[in-house]
Amino acid sequence: MLERVTIGDKEIILLGTAHISQTSVDDVKKAIDEENPDVVGVELDIQRFRQLKQGNKWGDTNIGKIISSGRTYLFLLTLLLSNLQRSLGQKIGMKPGMEMMEAIKKAEEKKLPILLLDRDVNVTLKRAMQKMTLREKLRFLFSIASGFFSGAEELKLTSEKIESLKEKDMMNQLMQQLSKEMPSIKSVLVDERDSFIAHSIMHNPGKKVLAVVGAGHLEGIKSKIGKTTPEYIKEISSVEKGNNYMKLIAFVVPLLFVISIAYIFFTKGTDLTLMALFYWFIANGVLSALGVLIARGHILSALSAFLAAPLTSLHPFFAAGWVAGFVEAKIKNPKIKDFENLRNLNSVGDFTHNQVTKILLVVALANVGSMIGTVVAFPLIASLLG
Repeated sequence: MLERVTIGDKEIILLGTAHISQTSVDDVKKAIDEENPDVVGVELDIQRFRQLKQGNKWGDTNIGKIISSGRTYLFLLTLLLSNLQRSLGQKIGMKPGMEMMEAIKKAEEKKLPILLLDRDVNVTLKRAMQKMTLREKLRFLFSIASGFFSGAEELKLTSEKIESLKEKDMMNQLMQQLSKEMPSIKSVLVDERDSFIAHSIMHNPGKKVLAVVGAGHLEGIKSKIGKTTPEYIKEISSVEKGNNYMKLIAFVVPLLFVISIAYIFFTKGTDLTLMALFYWFIANGVLSALGVLIARGHILSALSAFLAAPLTSLHPFFAAGWVAGFVEAKIKNPKIKDFENLRNLNSVGDFTHNQVTKILLVVALANVGSMIGTVVAFPLIASLLG
């Protein structure tokens, strides 16, 4: 699917592809041979470019750094998305991104400059997580998980269906549906990237540029070529600082807890104060430990979450999941094969049996349990104020 745009003395050829399509690979070969562009652009950032060229080097993963930097959820999401695409490709015998690899290969053979068009994938995912509402996050994760963990018969994915997705009308319908159901995701994953890619295409010295992009981006990129501003590109190329209200909540929770306990102690006496502390300890501890057990973590990791959650919930810079995760890592001690198998996660069982992802799930679910425990504990404590 080719679209042409001419602005001044620059000719831009947009080639819409499907990322797991043999036809798209053939289209790329043909377009580069017949069009003879000055520059070949691909819908990749430097990180995904290296992954395609060299493969995912998950052996370099530093679990401790991921946990302590708060990137657990982002890393798990990245793993889920990459394995989802690989899993879909396997069902029709294709590796994801082969059309991009073909574009790179042909460009190198012809000694043509290769232009990486896309925004840093980490910036994209972080901006998406920041902008999504809780409802959108849950719907997004459910959609990915349900697609990822569905069997081949349920998906009934065929090469014909993949090719049909490249049709303009089909892609427009999908984009419109995504915009209705999850507008924040569509804004970040589609609209912002369309602008970024359009800007990258325009601001390069080539006079005839062939850009290989996903079919879902074709219309958006075409409409934005020559219309982006440096200020807007700078804005969407950075991650916003954390929401102030979240930081406020982190400090309000311990303050509210201390005030509540102090009030109960001075007005209701020791017995009710101990009851309030019991509610806090049990709600936080039990639900955080339950999160660890759901992730199939070790019983000692669950115990550490149980003991840590009531305290870490009162500290804005620590989390129960960190404690449980480090305990799990100490007990399980991931092996080289666990890191190598991060590219082969095909089911829920794979995520909970692989020691690397199990540790990260322990961290994530222990934190979620602790947060829910805090929400549950405050009404229980408030009931003692009457």
